[in-house]
Amino acid sequence: MRPDRIIVGEVRGAEALDMLQAMNTGHEGSLCTIHANSPRDALARLETLVLMAGMDLPSRAIREQIVAALDLVVHVQRDEDGRRRVTRIAEVVGLEGDTPLLQDLFVFQRSGVERGRVLGAFTATGIVPRCAQLLRERGAELPMQWFQTASGGSRA
Repeated sequence: MRPDRIIVGEVRGAEALDMLQAMNTGHEGSLCTIHANSPRDALARLETLVLMAGMDLPSRAIREQIVAALDLVVHVQRDEDGRRRVTRIAEVVGLEGDTPLLQDLFVFQRSGVERGRVLGAFTATGIVPRCAQLLRERGAELPMQWFQTASGGSRA
């Protein structure tokens, strides 16, 4: 079985280990959803779910698998106006000691509430993700201006 993509609708238990193992065997383009309060919390929750598999794996090994498997975390949140929106896109950049490192690529900047609706703008932080060049090489259109801040700068 040589799938082109691995998609898991919602990771809620021990299947997280199987998903991570599959993602780390060369199946690029994988996707899953998980309930968490932030991108950082999503990584911690994924680790906890892997521990539920009962395989007695050390936390360091689980974190290494998570960092190797994931490139981006897209956080969707429901605001008090009931609307769901992407509030953060973070890149998983590695481990520092035992701590997975994330860097924000895009953040929803809330500017207020008008007539019960949350106002704001989704803005770039100026960081170009490490996977950008690979995506371009594979034919994805990825204009560099997407990553520029309001002042026009970006950092590779």
